[in-house]
Amino acid sequence: MKRPNNLFLILHLFLLLHFTSCKENIEYVNTLSGSEALNDGNKYITEVMIHDIFSPPVASRIYAYPNIAAYEIAVMADPKYKSLMGQLNGFEPTDFDIPDEIHFPLASITAFYEVGLQLVFSEDKLIEKRDLIYSDIKKKGIPDQTYNNSIKLGKAVADHVMAYAKKDNYHQSRSFEKHTIRKEEGTWQPTPPIYMEGIEPHWRTIRPFFLDSAAQFKSVPPTTFSKEKNSPFYNEALEVFNITNNLTKEQTDIAMFWDCNPYKMNVKGHVMFAEKKITPGGHWMGIASIAAKASNLDWKNTAEAMAFTGLAIMDGFIACWDEKYRSVLIRPETYINQHIDEDWLPLLQTPPFPEYTSGHSVISTAASKALTHLFGEPFHIVDSTETAYGLPVREFSSFKSAAAEAAISRLYGGIHYMPAIIHGQTKGAKVGDLLISKVKTRNDNLAEK
Repeated sequence: MKRPNNLFLILHLFLLLHFTSCKENIEYVNTLSGSEALNDGNKYITEVMIHDIFSPPVASRIYAYPNIAAYEIAVMADPKYKSLMGQLNGFEPTDFDIPDEIHFPLASITAFYEVGLQLVFSEDKLIEKRDLIYSDIKKKGIPDQTYNNSIKLGKAVADHVMAYAKKDNYHQSRSFEKHTIRKEEGTWQPTPPIYMEGIEPHWRTIRPFFLDSAAQFKSVPPTTFSKEKNSPFYNEALEVFNITNNLTKEQTDIAMFWDCNPYKMNVKGHVMFAEKKITPGGHWMGIASIAAKASNLDWKNTAEAMAFTGLAIMDGFIACWDEKYRSVLIRPETYINQHIDEDWLPLLQTPPFPEYTSGHSVISTAASKALTHLFGEPFHIVDSTETAYGLPVREFSSFKSAAAEAAISRLYGGIHYMPAIIHGQTKGAKVGDLLISKVKTRNDNLAEK
C-alpha cells in the first residue's frame, strides 16, 4: 500500500479546513434560507392580509405573484425546473444576469418579499419580517458580494413579475362601478348583519394565468327561481333549512373549520365588533405549506408547490366570480327568511356576494388537483391552518377528501344550496385539470417526479 505523498496530505488538510469553515453556510442553505423561509413568508403575508382585510379574490392575487417570483429563482438554480415565463398568459420571457457568486435561496426570498411588499397595505409589518431573515443570513457569515448579488437578482426578478402583475387589469378595476342591486325576485340582496355591498363584481375582468377566459368553464345555469312550495328551488332552500336545524357536532365542526371569513361582524346588543380570519385561498396555501414541510421538501420544491397552488387558486376565483355576477343568485338566508322562516339564521355569516357557484367548492377542488399532481395520493394531511383562530386540527387522507369536506361545509354552514356546491366542484376540477395539462413546472428530460 502506497503512503500518501505530502501534496496529498496538504490538499486533504485544505479541504477539511475549507468545509469546516463553511459549515454555517451549508447549514443555513439547508434550513432557514430555503423552504422554511418561503413557508414563513407565506405565513407572514397571510398575517398582513388578515390585518389589512383583503377579500378572498384579492387575497388570491397577493399569494400568486410573490410565489411566482420565488419560483422563477428556483428555475435559475436548477435546470430541471421550467420557467412560467412564456407559459402564463402575458408573462413574457426575459434574460437575467446571474453572477457566479450567488445564493439562490436568498435571491428567492428577496423576490418573494419585494413583490409582496407592493401588494399589501401594511408594508412595515412585512418589512419587519423580511429584515429579520436578512439579519439571520448575515449572522451566518454569507460573503458581502454574494449577499449583494443575491439581493440584486431577487429584485430584478421581482421587477419583472410586478411589471407583469400591473397589466392584469386589477388597478383599472378599482375604478369600475359598484354592483347595482337588482329588484327582480330571486336575485342577490345584501345580507345581515351589516348588509355589505357585493365585493369584486368585476373580478371576471382580471387577466387569468392559464384560463383562456373567465368564462372558459361556464357553469350550467342555477335552478330556476321559484317561491312556490315543492318547486325544485324551494326544495333546495328547504334542504338547507332542515340540515342546519339538525346539525350534528361533526357537521358543525366541519362548517366552522372551513368558515374562512376574512371579516365576520359580530353583533351583541348595540355593540358590533369584527373578527378577522384567514381567507379560503389562505387556508389552501397553508395546506400546501403543511404538505411541503411534511414531505421535507427543499426550497426549490417548496417554491414550486406554493406557486402551482397559487395559480390554481387565482384562476379558480376568476372562474367562480364570473358565474357569481352572471347568475346573481339569491342567498339561502334571504330566501328562507322571506319564504320559509323569517327568524332563521345560518350557522355561518353569509359572505357579501352572490350565491352561485360556491367559491370554496371551486378553489378547494382546483387546489386539491394541483397538490395531488405534485404530492400524489393518498397523502396524509394534518391540517393545522385554523389553530391560530381557536379551532382544532383536522386530518385527511388526501387533498381530494379535504376539498370535498370544504365544499360540503358550505351546506352545513347554511350559506349555499347543493347545486352551487356540486357545480362548483365541477368547475374547480376543470380549472385544476387545465392547469396540470397546460402549465409545466418540470423539463420533461430532466424531471424527477
